[in-house]
Amino acid sequence: MNKKIKSIFVTGLSLIIILGLVGCSSSKDDDMQDVENKEKFEIGVVLGEGGANDQSFNQSSLEGFNKAKEKLGVTGSYLESNQQADYKPNIENFVDKEVDLIIGVGYTTAASMLEAAELHKDMKFVMIDHNYEEEDKEIPDNMACVTFDEREVSYLVGLIASKMTESNKVGFIGGMKDPNITRFEEGFELGVKAGKEGVTLSSQYANSYDDASLGKSIANQMYLKGVDVIFSAAGNVGTGAIEAAKEQDKLAIGVDMDQNSLAPKNVITSAMKRVDIGVYDIIEKASKGEFEGGQVTVYGLKEGGVGIAPTTSKNVSKDVLDFVEAESQKIINGEITLK
Repeated sequence: MNKKIKSIFVTGLSLIIILGLVGCSSSKDDDMQDVENKEKFEIGVVLGEGGANDQSFNQSSLEGFNKAKEKLGVTGSYLESNQQADYKPNIENFVDKEVDLIIGVGYTTAASMLEAAELHKDMKFVMIDHNYEEEDKEIPDNMACVTFDEREVSYLVGLIASKMTESNKVGFIGGMKDPNITRFEEGFELGVKAGKEGVTLSSQYANSYDDASLGKSIANQMYLKGVDVIFSAAGNVGTGAIEAAKEQDKLAIGVDMDQNSLAPKNVITSAMKRVDIGVYDIIEKASKGEFEGGQVTVYGLKEGGVGIAPTTSKNVSKDVLDFVEAESQKIINGEITLK
């Protein structure tokens, strides 16, 4: 072999070896990156109808999720659902990604979440705001349920409504007639009756959580009939009702989050369900390997999972707040039972 040919051969061989080493190094780095990514606890959140910025349940859930990402170092994403048909493909999207935990937000996601949990036994699921045992169904071992005691907090805002009404007529607007919303109505009615004698309650369901214009229309009709305080538990339907209160210079009560910012002079209080706390807690447990499937965790006044909004003092007098606080302590101590 002459020197020229030999030189070309050696150079070519060296190039092959170098490329091979680079290829091996790249493959190894990719494998390491995959391992590092898999070490991150990944979450997929399927929101209920109403959108991420509904000023209510979905938004509060995402606050808990974002706090978990910041404080616990978990990763993940969420998907919005515009209609019932979106739930199943949204859940399957996260199943295909093999995330570590899939969270369904709100009662409307419940059927699709249960179906997915039963199909994918090797994955973990969390149902926020629904207990399957109320439907005489078992909670799968790979699923945990987180619920809130709506009766307790709506009882408190019912007390406030009865103390604040001047016409002795108050209203309730519900989203859909499911157990989570009817419990709001039940607690509110009990609070209204306990707060003052002679106050009447008008209730109406919108059969929607996202139609703000419908909520505004229902509220306006109630106000025309003499109602001067309306409590809405209806997602974006409720924001429409608050808009009506602002325009009519009437009083409104928010839900899930502190909604006073939507109408500072009109939203006198909000029945807060600390969904953010429930979401954060379940993510923290799951990320630490402490996931407890097959059961439900209930957050009430005692657990700090529900309560009236901190802005309540802006529009409600101290004597009313003192009365509400005393009644709250009676619930915590077991002196008042709302079941």
